[in-house]
Amino acid sequence: MLHSKTSWHSPAADPELVKDLARSLSISPLLASLLVNRGLNTSHEALLFMDGGEEEQHDPFLLKGMSEAVPRIRKALEEEEHILIYGDYDADGVSSTALMIYLLRYLGASFDIYIPHRSNEGYGLHNHALDWAVQQGVSLVITVDTGISAYHQIAYANGLGIDVIVTDHHEPPELLPEAYALINPKLPGCPYPFKGLAGVGVAYKLAQALLGEETPAEWSEIAAIGTVADLMPLLGENRQIVRIGLSSMRNSRFPGIRALLGVSGVTMNTVNSVNIAFGMAPRINASGRLDHAGRAVALLTTEHAEEAELLAGELDLLNKERQLVVERIATEATAKLEKVLEVGELPDIIVLADQGWNVGVVGIVASKLLERYYRPVIILDIHPETGMCKGSARSIPGLDIYAALSSCADLLDHFGGHPAAAGMSLHRDSIGAFATALNEYAASVLTPEHFVAVTVADAEVSLSELSLQAALDLERLAPFGMANPLPKFIVRGVTVKETRTMGQGGKHLKLVLQQGDSTIESVAFGKGALSALLPGGTKVDVLAELSVNEWNGSRKPQLMLQDLAVQDAQLFDLRGAVDAVEQAGQIRELLLPYSGNGPYRAAAVFQSGRMSPQSELKGMSLWVYDKEMGISALNNEQTVAEHEPVSLLCLLDIPETPEQLDALLTVFPDADNIALLHSIRDGRERLQIPTRDHFKALYKMLASIAAVAIAENEVLLRLSRQSSMSVRMLNMMLDVFEELDFIERSQGKILFITQPAAKSLTASRHFIRLGQVAEMEQYFMEGSRLEVQEWMLSRRLGAS
Repeated sequence: MLHSKTSWHSPAADPELVKDLARSLSISPLLASLLVNRGLNTSHEALLFMDGGEEEQHDPFLLKGMSEAVPRIRKALEEEEHILIYGDYDADGVSSTALMIYLLRYLGASFDIYIPHRSNEGYGLHNHALDWAVQQGVSLVITVDTGISAYHQIAYANGLGIDVIVTDHHEPPELLPEAYALINPKLPGCPYPFKGLAGVGVAYKLAQALLGEETPAEWSEIAAIGTVADLMPLLGENRQIVRIGLSSMRNSRFPGIRALLGVSGVTMNTVNSVNIAFGMAPRINASGRLDHAGRAVALLTTEHAEEAELLAGELDLLNKERQLVVERIATEATAKLEKVLEVGELPDIIVLADQGWNVGVVGIVASKLLERYYRPVIILDIHPETGMCKGSARSIPGLDIYAALSSCADLLDHFGGHPAAAGMSLHRDSIGAFATALNEYAASVLTPEHFVAVTVADAEVSLSELSLQAALDLERLAPFGMANPLPKFIVRGVTVKETRTMGQGGKHLKLVLQQGDSTIESVAFGKGALSALLPGGTKVDVLAELSVNEWNGSRKPQLMLQDLAVQDAQLFDLRGAVDAVEQAGQIRELLLPYSGNGPYRAAAVFQSGRMSPQSELKGMSLWVYDKEMGISALNNEQTVAEHEPVSLLCLLDIPETPEQLDALLTVFPDADNIALLHSIRDGRERLQIPTRDHFKALYKMLASIAAVAIAENEVLLRLSRQSSMSVRMLNMMLDVFEELDFIERSQGKILFITQPAAKSLTASRHFIRLGQVAEMEQYFMEGSRLEVQEWMLSRRLGAS
């Protein structure tokens, strides 16, 4: 049984609206239902969303401050003033800076650029940078993607005789800076109809204001990158910007974009918003996270293909390094948290800190831990000399992390952000009080329901509805991103027809799913380890996105798995594991995200002769087979109550007797999953289901070698040479003969009774027991997974 990682909900679209829209636009009911669920109920709204139109583009002079900014820039050009572009180090800031470079190049301006270093300087406008600007002869600063909160810094610039034009898109504070011009669609009183522009979107509107219809269409490529990368809503004007940008990018003349697409493994003529989000943006961001964002700006603005290839390769290497750094910190942070959980419960807000945690990636680490534990997470890097900490927070929908930080602002040197993410700085001596205060706040806000992750799907469908044509229809909803996500579909009760892994080291999972006469290939990136838990024949529910797979000129539909669930208890066939203990620990970790919302309990059972694997099986209750009780806890404190079923039961060894098996099934009557990890005995060491022919053959052999008393060891040795039966089998058969008075055992010797009384084999308890043990062993050693599963179910019913 695998519980889905999140709770799935699928809103039902109004059937009449769906029917009317499908008929009026001649589109499929599935596409119509998706449009209706996204609030596009009329033909006009739906067509505008799918095809775009002039009404989505707005006059740049509707932006408050634009009428003041444009004449000031023209004056700077006429008087040959030196201009400074002041940007930011994330992908939106890099894109904004690059676009302004293209604009000022086009206008023939004299200019410099300045982007602060993420780790050494931090976000925003800095006075020391303004001092440097004065030295360079700068008289006009144009900020991009920053500046709306720089009240004191802009006052400082004014004192230096520098005019500042702010272009930004972040939430304006109550106290606005006294800049020459403020351009931000979110400013109070700004009449601009679309408030969701990225920083690069505002810069793009400034370019349009200065150049009008002469604005090069290809600049929309730069604007598209920043808009998608900064997770801006792909609605309204942003859709038009990204749509035009993607169309241009498919034949891009920018060497940097062509090279960046190449190292991202993206085919130029099919590039889409998802490629930007997961291919291009991480490599641009890697520059600012681990190095300096200037390298990414240089890539986007170079005019030379060779330089572009070199810079793109450097960014690709930085991104790989970033991935390794994130993985290391995530592993270290998880280990710290697990130590806390050994003595306590999971806190409402997770706060973790350490030295050597690169401040440029702590936000990504926080996101990873949030995904695993579904709690708000704060990850802090501690400066080894000053003790100052810088960190990032990521939160769940139920908790406004900015409000939480505001509640303990007295403990912080600085903080900022929004409900879902934030940044902060404080001294290490305040971390304990900080964590306590945050959790006290969370306790007053959060309820148990908040800790259940929810995924809103677009529709619950059958596999037959997810056709190639359906996948092609979905492209009409592109570009996809924030506020317009790729549609997610729930499909229940599909059968795994084939399971395999793909990619280096089997990192990714590929399933062939079947429902009725319909089959479809499905891919889950990074989930290759799940292949052992999803053998052919498994019934699953899936949450997936539909796409088109193109290979060698062939096109077919493909599902990209986002989540899955198995409703029935499962038996994992991992018999013959090289290291059963290590494998048990790995399965426990693998199942953890699929264990549901209740307590995650795992248990391991093994023979008492096995060396205690306590250190390797942390987090699992340990049990041993017992001759008297059948099974007993290795530690008396480790008990399992009937109302607390285990999520995973690992059999490191098989039971040796039916009593041990029945005790096992009695103690663990409702295990969600059972993993068979025992070794496979050599064929000659196994028991066989006893038959009369076996005993007839043994009777004849004994008559020939034990007419006089002979050492039992010698008897067993000679019998094993003359038959195909194991010594174990022969020994247990001798127990039957002894019970029936066919032989005598005395002082380690055996004597054959020449004229015993006639007795039936079935009268022997040892004969019945041999059959039971042999049957049990045969199932565990030779039975198929389904045979063992059905047999154990029947035993479990009998045991209960």
